[in-house]
Amino acid sequence: MKKILSEMKYLSGYLISGSVILSLLFPEKLAFFAVIFAFAIIPLAEYLLPQSHDNFEEAEEKSLLTNRVYDYMLYLSVPVQWGTILLFCWLIQNNEYTTAQLIGMTLAAGISSGVIGINIAHELGHRAKKSEQIMAWSLLLSTLYMHFSVEHNHGHHRYVATPKDAATAKRGQSLYGFWIQSIVGSYISAWKIQIGLLKKHNQSFFSASNLMLIFQILQIVLVASVFIIFGKLAGWLFLGSALIGIVLLETINYIEHYGLSRKEIKPGIYEKVLPSHSWNSDYALGRIMLFELTRHADHHYKASRKYQILKSYENSPHLPAGYPAMMLLSTIPPLWFKVMNRRIQADGQGSSGLVSA
Repeated sequence: MKKILSEMKYLSGYLISGSVILSLLFPEKLAFFAVIFAFAIIPLAEYLLPQSHDNFEEAEEKSLLTNRVYDYMLYLSVPVQWGTILLFCWLIQNNEYTTAQLIGMTLAAGISSGVIGINIAHELGHRAKKSEQIMAWSLLLSTLYMHFSVEHNHGHHRYVATPKDAATAKRGQSLYGFWIQSIVGSYISAWKIQIGLLKKHNQSFFSASNLMLIFQILQIVLVASVFIIFGKLAGWLFLGSALIGIVLLETINYIEHYGLSRKEIKPGIYEKVLPSHSWNSDYALGRIMLFELTRHADHHYKASRKYQILKSYENSPHLPAGYPAMMLLSTIPPLWFKVMNRRIQADGQGSSGLVSA
């Protein structure tokens, strides 16, 4: 029984999906329940519950890696996410809601896109299996951020914690300035990477190898389909929910690497990515509900490591709270700078080249 509970604990991540469904089905009373659950109930629970810095032994890791249950819990995200988006659009088409209810429902759908859509797509996008990569693309399509799969794997992981990475926040940079930097910069970077790959393999721009072109076509077709099938209101609110998912992702990017940088050992050449170049969070509830995304230091140190065996490192800088609380803090720049700039000096020991705005 203990083994089963240990295996299935990550299903608790779908409690967020449950809160979203409640907001969608009962907006008269629960329109903002998903928002309250994600940014009030979870941070409070993380504050009350202890952190967990434990790592698995090598033999335990091997056992976890061969257990397909951990993969199936990721695969579940595809029908859950698409079911949520379709339900959202169908309800808007077939019912009349107040402005407040529509705002709550759109925020709920956006939370699903950010947490279930992009977050799990991020994990699957690092897998070698083509089927898992296709699932990642499907999830990213639901929030209109498919270029993330190109830029994240070929750009962000290569240039993280350097001035070349649009998804690394500089010390003293506000969240709002970072949104523009990362959203625009990452999209431009994805196209540059894709064109570089086409040239490297002597392939045409108009070919099946141009994933960026295919992604744009798929996204346009999806948006057009939503407008045609579900109507203008559903179409615009779907776009709004996708934008919320994107903003949630970029806010997480902001807190994961804020102010940390790698040493430039030669012009344009940087030291190897170490656990000290990403902020870590070992709050147990957040770890489980976000499929270990919060153990981000190890993810960048060894990007191929699956979520269920990610490690905690003593020499990685640690966030003073879980992800939801830190995301809220980041929306108030003066408070964020007061907390984090001081912490960089204390915990950013591996980041002698701290990035400054």
